[in-house]
Amino acid sequence: MEDIKTNSVVLDDMLTVSAAPHIRSNQSVSRIMLDVIIALVPAMIGSVYFFGLNALKLLLVCCISAVFFEAVIQKLLKKEVRIKDLSAVVTGILLAFNLPANTPWWVAVFGAGFAIIIVKELFGGIGSNFMNPALAARAALVASWPGIMSNYINPDGISAATPLSVLKSGSGSLPSIQRMLIGDIGGVIGETSAILLLIGAAYLIIRKVIDWKIPAIFIASTAVFLLIFGVDASKLIYHILGGGLILGAFFMATDYSSSPVTPKGRIIFALGCGILTALIRVHGSMPEGVSYSILIMNVASPVIEKWTKPRVFGEVKKNENR
Repeated sequence: MEDIKTNSVVLDDMLTVSAAPHIRSNQSVSRIMLDVIIALVPAMIGSVYFFGLNALKLLLVCCISAVFFEAVIQKLLKKEVRIKDLSAVVTGILLAFNLPANTPWWVAVFGAGFAIIIVKELFGGIGSNFMNPALAARAALVASWPGIMSNYINPDGISAATPLSVLKSGSGSLPSIQRMLIGDIGGVIGETSAILLLIGAAYLIIRKVIDWKIPAIFIASTAVFLLIFGVDASKLIYHILGGGLILGAFFMATDYSSSPVTPKGRIIFALGCGILTALIRVHGSMPEGVSYSILIMNVASPVIEKWTKPRVFGEVKKNENR
């Protein structure tokens, strides 16, 4: 009888299904989120170094607000409070990374609330959100306060056009490639240093937290279609290093919940992101298109998965005459 009970307990443990996302590995959600936070540390240090206490304030406000809103909404919805999984912290960091350094604190709080309550929890919580919460919040903030969200400053605190804005307008001087690699340029606080972002991306790839194919295809297809749409090849490096392409490709387009899980689907998703980014940058009214391209492809992900899901072995074709 004791053996039966023991076997039953073991069987129950084997059949336990945790909440989404369903990750087929020995890693927990909190371990994966911790890896993402570790990968973002170099860029966080860089943002504070270049933009000072304003960047630190935005990082703290976004993270604290995101965790607070998640705890409150989960309590109100009578769900298990899961702030210990660190997903809200990741959302807070990524949201802060998408804000100009001089963004008022209350705008950051609103963005965190929108990301957590509207985009994440009202759609079921982690693993159920159909688009990246931080990017969705950024889009909402741009629509609500376009002046604030486009008021970029250089590390010296002076308002200035970003490299992509210079390319779009055709007037002004571009910074050196060295400055763009290091991060000594204007823009949102988390996108300026290509080197620091790539260090974090390498960590995630080594840890096998993300699949390198999505960011690689995303960046490569953006470059190819920029050339097809008429961008000067000598300016291509500015399009790759400038704006949010590296940040978006490695840290947002690879979001488990809002990107396809099928191998072919990931390729289509990444290609779509690259094409849309190039299209918006060249023919759109805005100099940047990474955020909107990822959000559009997030919405298309269920359809992409439906098209690319593998056929079941032995599946019988539906009889159209019935």
